Amino acid sequence: MKLTRITATLTAALALTALAAPLAAADEAPATVAPSDLAAARSAAQSPAVLDQLGHFFARKGVPPTKPLAVSAATEAQAAAAAAPALVGDTVPVYTLDPAFVAGTAGAPVARVDFTATKAVSADGRSASVWTVRQNDHWQVVNIASGSDETDYAARGAAGGGGTVFREPQLNAWYVLRGGRVLPLDAEARTSVGGGVSLAAYQKLVHQRYGDKLPGSGYDKAGLGGGFSTAGAAGQGDGLTGVLAAGALGVTALAGAALALRRRTGTG
Repeated sequence: MKLTRITATLTAALALTALAAPLAAADEAPATVAPSDLAAARSAAQSPAVLDQLGHFFARKGVPPTKPLAVSAATEAQAAAAAAPALVGDTVPVYTLDPAFVAGTAGAPVARVDFTATKAVSADGRSASVWTVRQNDHWQVVNIASGSDETDYAARGAAGGGGTVFREPQLNAWYVLRGGRVLPLDAEARTSVGGGVSLAAYQKLVHQRYGDKLPGSGYDKAGLGGGFSTAGAAGQGDGLTGVLAAGALGVTALAGAALALRRRTGTG
């Protein structure tokens, strides 16, 4: 499913280390999140205050809290209570394409942990994803997004044989790194890599897409560093939309941010 994410207060930051040419990629395992940290992240996600915000998130059906509803505050509160949100499944780390890997840094893993995600469901079956990051010595909820891509794709990767599930947010593409190959998990990823490519081939591909958008480049100087457009990447990305509002989200960009309520819509 092709998704467009609209963020209210969260902004993206992307800092890539520039190298002249891509290097052979090592099959480095990304850093993991300790079970104790996942438990702490889940505890933050299931706090009464967050569950209350989830109720209002479901009650508002995607309308940002900065915009008025066509119903009274009392009616919204009643709908929020009726939503009765609950957390389900495991809290999982969410991996995003690593800028150092894109740049070609020797030994860089394909992806890095950006945040953890926990799936929430309402009484009528709608779902949302609660995003949590570690700030100093505690875990903090920074975002609620409609849908449950983060946990769904993690489960799909585990069911298919394991590996590291990660996303290339510029394309809304989800992959799994397994046995030294980057394999697709959604339609955008299949458009990107077909049935799968070697890790080294994938590194060359993303360097081709984004290698000219490093700090100091014309792209960066034009003030477009919050995300990448795939337009003009030779032989790749034809017909894909441009810059995502979220760009590549990093823990440093998320930490300390006000909670953002994000709506995801899509077709297909």
